[in-house]
Amino acid sequence: MKKIITLSMLFVATALFAQEETTEKKLTISGSVDAYYQTYLTASDNDAPSFGTAFADQSGFAVGMANIIASYEGEKVGAVLDLVTGPRGAGATFSNDIVDGIVNQAYVYWNVSEGTTLTMGRFNTFLGYEVISPAANFNYSTSYLFSSGPFSHVGLKADFTLSDDVSLMLAITNPWDTNNISMTGEYALGAQLGFHGQYLNLYYDSGNAGGLGFEIDYTGGFDVSDSFFLGINAAYNDNDGSGFYGAALYPQLGLSDSFDLGLRGEYFALHSDAPMYVEPSVLALTLTGSFTVDNLIIKPEIRLDSLTDADGGLYGNVLDTDGMPADNLAAFTLAAILAF
Repeated sequence: MKKIITLSMLFVATALFAQEETTEKKLTISGSVDAYYQTYLTASDNDAPSFGTAFADQSGFAVGMANIIASYEGEKVGAVLDLVTGPRGAGATFSNDIVDGIVNQAYVYWNVSEGTTLTMGRFNTFLGYEVISPAANFNYSTSYLFSSGPFSHVGLKADFTLSDDVSLMLAITNPWDTNNISMTGEYALGAQLGFHGQYLNLYYDSGNAGGLGFEIDYTGGFDVSDSFFLGINAAYNDNDGSGFYGAALYPQLGLSDSFDLGLRGEYFALHSDAPMYVEPSVLALTLTGSFTVDNLIIKPEIRLDSLTDADGGLYGNVLDTDGMPADNLAAFTLAAILAF
């Protein structure tokens, strides 16, 4: 009898432990917090210069963003709520979004089958090499290609795993920067084809009311060796005869278990078929170190942007240290990012 009671108690305890373990796995909390110091090398910080890209445009000490991601994962269904605050979060969500600077992502999904997942809600974009969270980017500052495209979409997407190396995503969403509701009755279409870690992305909206128009984007990379990775991003955008195009390379070298060194070399240009249009372009070089201590990432970074046309509107008027118009801008940045 004692053996039966003991076995019964052991069975109940095991069942309760398994149930608790399963419950713990369903809900996970993650996120990041970042801050930085930045000083401009070719301009006075008092003139408030800024690169023409998103985020990290302050001089002196500044806060990037803090975000908390709650993820629920069931057997077939799940949900993600990603909340952000701080200047980077506000810049990623815009003032016309669900809640300014608060809701980065909020979506539910259904694993219809082993190779098919449907997702509805607000999710970060499938276009481009970089993302909003600095914890997931190698460089702390962002590229022109990333800054010029959409940050997020609100709509429905279907992900298909066609084989171990081939995937397909199809999406219908609100138009670009219409992340709350679509007031015009128009919608955007998106697609992504993945092959051995290389992705071809397509996006289209009508371009009305400040839409993006058409964009084709390639994002990928290759492990050249065990310690050397080369990332690649290229895109072309057209909206009724005007838009942008460019390409960026991301060579990254692992020097030790805790320190990596990476370069982002980007060429970016605006285009238009308007008569007498001067096509402004920029060559941006960003050298970033990444030193990791547990979950803390420290990133020293030097960036130099060189414009072919200082009045091209890529980042407005840039002045040198003497207060004269300049065609280049350089900065040193030291960022600290904690991911949890």
